[in-house]
Amino acid sequence: MMKNLYHILIVIILASCGDNTVNTYDNSQKDKSFSNDLIAVTKNQFEKGEMRLGSIENKAFLETIDTNGSIDVPPEKKAIVNATMGGYIMSTPLLVGDQVKKGQLLVTIENPEFITLQQEYLEAKEQLTYLKSEYERQILMKKENITSQKNFLRAESEYKTTHARYASLRKQLVMIHISPSEVEKGNISSVTSIFAPISGSITDIHVSKGSYVSPASSILEIIDNNHIHLELSVFEKDIMKIKKGQEIQFKIPEASDSIFYAQVYLIGTSINENRTIKVHAHLKNEAKHQFLTGMFVNAKIVVGTVEKKALPSPALVLFDTKEYALALEKKEEDIYYFKQIELKTGDVFDNFISLEEEQKIDTSSQYLISGAFNLIGE
Repeated sequence: MMKNLYHILIVIILASCGDNTVNTYDNSQKDKSFSNDLIAVTKNQFEKGEMRLGSIENKAFLETIDTNGSIDVPPEKKAIVNATMGGYIMSTPLLVGDQVKKGQLLVTIENPEFITLQQEYLEAKEQLTYLKSEYERQILMKKENITSQKNFLRAESEYKTTHARYASLRKQLVMIHISPSEVEKGNISSVTSIFAPISGSITDIHVSKGSYVSPASSILEIIDNNHIHLELSVFEKDIMKIKKGQEIQFKIPEASDSIFYAQVYLIGTSINENRTIKVHAHLKNEAKHQFLTGMFVNAKIVVGTVEKKALPSPALVLFDTKEYALALEKKEEDIYYFKQIELKTGDVFDNFISLEEEQKIDTSSQYLISGAFNLIGE
């Protein structure tokens, strides 16, 4: 009993003397802005609070290059759908976000020129039949020397010219998805269909029913998000540090606070106008995440490791926009005396926070590495 009273008297006397004020640990105390005070913690409080002491350590931190970029897909996984020949949109059954399969019907287009094209094809086919027969007859007659060279050359020229026109018209019909065999049966149509060139999702639609589209007009866009990647822009001064296979840690600031991972796959070989080089990266565990093309990313490319002085993360407490730690000033009998000091911090890695080198730090001091939040943060 006498010993406990003795400790209490020491605390009271110290608390009332001079500028070097000592404050006993109290969970209910809220104002901890006194940077010149000593904070006293009894051994009993230290043990019940499961507090621990530790020292500044040299730890290996990742050396990274900060960069920005976006989620993208390879060119073959992105398609802009156009009409080979212009026309009026007859039907648009799809909406933005719809999933489509390669070869699926997208829109139908009507144009009277389709009828003219089919008519010219049939005429060319009939002419070709006659001219082929005449050409073959001229070949036989030439062998028997009963026709002139002029007549033979005329028949050959007419046949080959018509054959070229017939082949061209047939190819045009195939390109606008009109079957030449159906046309030959007399099934002529003013309507043609446009089908999906790739599988994916509809990301944009530029037309509506009844609108006219020219061959240069974009009807809709399809993107296959099953094989996305990162497109990053690295400044010229950093590009020599980038190597294939390096790890990339990135965030999507507008959508999530989570950290995702990728790997450098390709490095560009030309410098853009803004003095940056494109770096192409493949995502890890791509199937687990629902990334969208065009998402903005903040990325760190890991180029090596660097040794820095560091403290465990629980030793640092953010208070009034500054980082503080509690350094053990002294220990007298069963009381620990801590001094609250401001520290400039840097990177966080493996539950350690690096300390900026330009500040004066006593590396021999011990710090409260567990329980500091109860003394500073409240």
